[in-house]
Amino acid sequence: MSVDRDQMLRAAATLLSRKPGAPMDEVARAAGVGRATLHRHFAGRDALVRALEERGIAEFGAAMDAARLDEGSSEEALRRLIAALEPGAQLYGFLVNEAQLFQEDVNEGWDRLDARIAAFFRQGQERGEFRIDLPAAWLTEALYGLLGAAVFAVQQGRVAANDFTYLMAELLLGGARRSVTA
Repeated sequence: MSVDRDQMLRAAATLLSRKPGAPMDEVARAAGVGRATLHRHFAGRDALVRALEERGIAEFGAAMDAARLDEGSSEEALRRLIAALEPGAQLYGFLVNEAQLFQEDVNEGWDRLDARIAAFFRQGQERGEFRIDLPAAWLTEALYGLLGAAVFAVQQGRVAANDFTYLMAELLLGGARRSVTA
């Protein structure tokens, strides 16, 4: 039987997003393979997490492209971005939390994504659509943090999965949107 590496990564992402500390035996079972097969593809947990990270970076970048961040208002673009991120949210949520374990060895792909998102928020600030008293780097971190929190809340059944995009967008925009006062 041929083992699909992509299927193993998807199964691992699903399991690890719910149970980050799951041992490799459990990851193998979730992927429907034996531990030896899993280890032939990923030498250990670090290798598996790195493969998930590469996949997440590629998918996150593709979601940013699909969101067309340069089109329309910044608010519309942010809503499109959140909607585009939703299908991979479990993986991103896991990686956002897992990244804290690898801070000294940051993947350059994350740096590129961070720069793109921060540039998007700066552009919204320059247009007068986002608050200028909050640094773009902080708005970027808020997006990541909210993504992880939304994934957890859906997994725990605290909020409906169908509300994911709405809840994220409304909370982030409620804090980021620049209000005009008289």
